[in-house]
Amino acid sequence: MEIRTLTPVAPRPGVVSRILPFSCVDGPGSRLVVFFQGCNMDCPGCHNPQTIGQCNHCGDCIEHCPNDALSLDRGSGQRKRRLCDESQCQSCDLCLPHCPRSGNPNAVSFGVASLVERIARHAPLLDGVTFSGGEATLQRQFLVRLCDALDREACTTHLGRLIDSNGLLAAGHWPALLERVDGVMLDIKGMDSAIHKRLTGRDNQQVLASARLLAQAGKLAELRWLVVEGVNDGDDELTALIELYHSLPNPPALRLNRYQHHGVGERGQSMAETTSERMEALYRQLSEAGVTLLPLVRL
Repeated sequence: MEIRTLTPVAPRPGVVSRILPFSCVDGPGSRLVVFFQGCNMDCPGCHNPQTIGQCNHCGDCIEHCPNDALSLDRGSGQRKRRLCDESQCQSCDLCLPHCPRSGNPNAVSFGVASLVERIARHAPLLDGVTFSGGEATLQRQFLVRLCDALDREACTTHLGRLIDSNGLLAAGHWPALLERVDGVMLDIKGMDSAIHKRLTGRDNQQVLASARLLAQAGKLAELRWLVVEGVNDGDDELTALIELYHSLPNPPALRLNRYQHHGVGERGQSMAETTSERMEALYRQLSEAGVTLLPLVRL
């Protein structure tokens, strides 16, 4: 009887839309932000719409790169790969509108070691790393390996770790991540399921379950509410949000974010921007209801 030896499957790389070397708005202190490619929501008001889709190697973006940074490698057989030469890419973003899948043609595949090396370059000036997206938890297995590798490197062990998430993750997948990060900053787009689906394309049941699970585990670092005036700022929505907040054990501060057109795609332009006056009124209403709020960002 012939015994077959199975070839070990190499771990999948992480697909990263971009890396922001320094940020002071994606968690406490100075932070490097890794924006992972791909999201399981489809929000018309997304401010990073190019992080939603995954490349299917169609090649439509290549002719629109003025720096010849994009190419298509056909490899063996019929398999194709879209390649981005980081040394040639000037981050002009002229290719972004030409991806039919709302993807980022400049997204790069990283092995764990190469991404740790990139983070380590900036580590002396950083307090932490934030894993964002897209939706970072879609690449949770890579994220687990990355966190373990950051723990092994002397120059990165001091870095705090946060996940910026939409909460659309099954309960059974959270523990492995929570063992390796300090907390999760969770976005909630709507308390009513129909409103949430209008704003994200998905039901909110799993999101609300994640909020409760994270709070129970002491890992809900921040709760975020994107205020879309005339859509999710009605009395019923606010009442439900206040009830959720007070039901959470040791609830974190709530951050109100104002919906703006900057960075959104065509679909998002159809929704009106939220006025500063409406934000201030909601801030007062929530504060009077006993909700701890982070200061409004007035832009």
